[in-house]
Amino acid sequence: MVSAPMSGLLVVLSGPSGVGKTSIAHAVLRRFDGVFSVSATTREAGPGEVDGKDYCFVDETHFQSMLEGGDFLEYARVFGRSWYGTPRGPVDAAIVRGQVVVLDIDVQGAEQVRSRRPDMLGIFVLPPSNDALLARLRGRARDDEAAIARRFAESQQEISRARASNTYDAFVVNDDLDACTDRVCALVDERLHSRRATAPA
Repeated sequence: MVSAPMSGLLVVLSGPSGVGKTSIAHAVLRRFDGVFSVSATTREAGPGEVDGKDYCFVDETHFQSMLEGGDFLEYARVFGRSWYGTPRGPVDAAIVRGQVVVLDIDVQGAEQVRSRRPDMLGIFVLPPSNDALLARLRGRARDDEAAIARRFAESQQEISRARASNTYDAFVVNDDLDACTDRVCALVDERLHSRRATAPA
């Protein structure tokens, strides 16, 4: 007897810079044997970056052709230079195979995905406080104080936009990384069970 294909799930994780969402995303991938969506971009590959693994590096003509063909779940031009986008095909194929697909994107991108895939699970990761977020940004030791202040201001705008939209199914506070990861995984597990229970046999 051949079992019916299980329904997968598209999980969109968002949150301000420094909140820990990338660590949570990788934990979700490990627990559910999921796949991380690889974005397409028109920028040049950086040192050590592998085409098809870190990004799909394409020229602007190819990117525009994909854009005109409706091949992206979400896309944006960053700083008026390089384009980035999430190709629809690999995401849809993985979901048909019953896999969990994780997108780590900003609110603007999540809004686009919601309009195209209303069945997505959207989770926004919040810091426990503004002071904690500032401490995390400083603790990464990547930026000077001016850049940290800019990232912090952008984070406040991102949080406000997320709360004002209807994009996210849940807001989860990362007051403890392991506990927050468990909460996110529980949300994923609950939605997966719901989808598979109602999937056609």
